[in-house]
Amino acid sequence: MWIAYAFASAFFAGLTAIFAKSGIKNTDSNLATAVRTIIVLIFSWLMVLIVGSIGTITAISANTWTFLILSGFATGASWLCYFRALQIGDVNKVVPIDKFSLILTIILATIFLGEGITWTKAIAIILIAVGTYMMIQKKETSGEQKSKSKLWLIYAVLSAVFASLTAILGKVGIEGVESNLGTAIRTGVVLIMAWIVVFATKKKSDVRKIPKKDFLFICLSGLATGGSWLCYYKALQGGPASVVVPIDKLSILVTIAFSYFVFKEKLTKKSTIGLILIVAGTLAMLI
Repeated sequence: MWIAYAFASAFFAGLTAIFAKSGIKNTDSNLATAVRTIIVLIFSWLMVLIVGSIGTITAISANTWTFLILSGFATGASWLCYFRALQIGDVNKVVPIDKFSLILTIILATIFLGEGITWTKAIAIILIAVGTYMMIQKKETSGEQKSKSKLWLIYAVLSAVFASLTAILGKVGIEGVESNLGTAIRTGVVLIMAWIVVFATKKKSDVRKIPKKDFLFICLSGLATGGSWLCYYKALQGGPASVVVPIDKLSILVTIAFSYFVFKEKLTKKSTIGLILIVAGTLAMLI
């Protein structure tokens, strides 16, 4: 059953990037992140009430609380970097780098969770690494465009690093905790972190200035994220991180497909080969 949750997580995660990109065309990415986190928080606590796990919150140990909070901070940092990268870069460039977090997750899972690396996983890592490199299109630019092209890459890489930490800390933090409750607690941490950034950058007053269309897509992004999170951590609770994470990363197919139809972002032959390698490497993880 956890495999089904993992694939559902991938689908919703793929939609998240598309909705988010549509919602931050005229809205600051940090502000958009803070607003959409409210949607995710409501969604996650609603699920807690539905499954009736709120009463178990008092049984959570101090150690588990620590890892849940740390996982929340890692998630918040990953989101802020990811949506900033989406705002200034193309979806079909940002998403592959974000999925590169899979490699780091596997390495960390081996070190901290004792999940070994087989020859199949090693080959898969190479395929994903090469594929990601091929999907990053290098164009000759100058001046402001050159600086901007480097900036999205930095944010995308940081997003990948924090995303990998999220998976590891989340796996440790949800041991003995009902998955929906764990997700809700972590979301609360992300919300606090996101709004601290908004206040620090003095963007609070811009909430009322968000265009209605942007606001709609931001909310849809939040709903998609909520669905992805709940499925993802349900899958993590039942299956190994080294398998759940690869399946979740297949969301790149959903994102790339929608980016073509919605944003008219076309893949070159080199990028297409890179995508095939990433998918092949991801599927190899399931063997």
